Amino acid sequence: MHPTSLDIPSYLSVLPLFHEMRPAELGRIAESAVLRRCERGDEIFRVGEVCDGFHVVMGGQVKLYALSPSGHEKVIEIISPGNSFAEALMFTGKPYIVNAQSLCDSLILTVKKQAVMDEIAHDTRFALRMLAGISRRLHGLVQDVESAALHSGIQRVIGYLLRDQCLEDVVPGQTTTVSLPVSKATIASLLSLTPEYFSRVLRELEDGGFITIDRRDIRILDVQGLSRYHLQ
Repeated sequence: MHPTSLDIPSYLSVLPLFHEMRPAELGRIAESAVLRRCERGDEIFRVGEVCDGFHVVMGGQVKLYALSPSGHEKVIEIISPGNSFAEALMFTGKPYIVNAQSLCDSLILTVKKQAVMDEIAHDTRFALRMLAGISRRLHGLVQDVESAALHSGIQRVIGYLLRDQCLEDVVPGQTTTVSLPVSKATIASLLSLTPEYFSRVLRELEDGGFITIDRRDIRILDVQGLSRYHLQ
């Protein structure tokens, strides 16, 4: 679908941040927004550039990452369709402190800061919804930091594989398949692991009979068993 044929107000209306807004308000946001089609590897922004809005992934995937002085990359977050990023930084008036890159062909909507400020002045509930979204992201990032600091490498990998499972509802012998959304190297960086260690953990879990691996599809043969192994 060509970007110009998209009904941006309708798309925005289903996002948590915008779903309580009236059509006129959505129309004003859409009018100020800039739609950008990115190819795999395109940089959406870099450290030091001016942040004058926030972004919504309408299609594809985006990684937020930092580079060490030696050039080592650390993935901070992977943004999937329907999610936004850079909201908090937009309010600080400071430049970007991380980089953002498209992991595949993506469609990115940028909402300008002035449009956001106008809507906040018009309805303070918009600010509360945006604050709730920022708080959820902060909570998730804090959990990631705690996991990296307090859990072993194998616990981090298992935690990642089980992240969408409600373990209280799992029955004995239940299986499930996890499709890795990005490359193993990217996920390894997200978990603060080397790609070699990440692959070694997957092989250990496969040798132990917990999972089978078919490229990016990982079938968990016993969710409960893998969860118990996680706690060892």
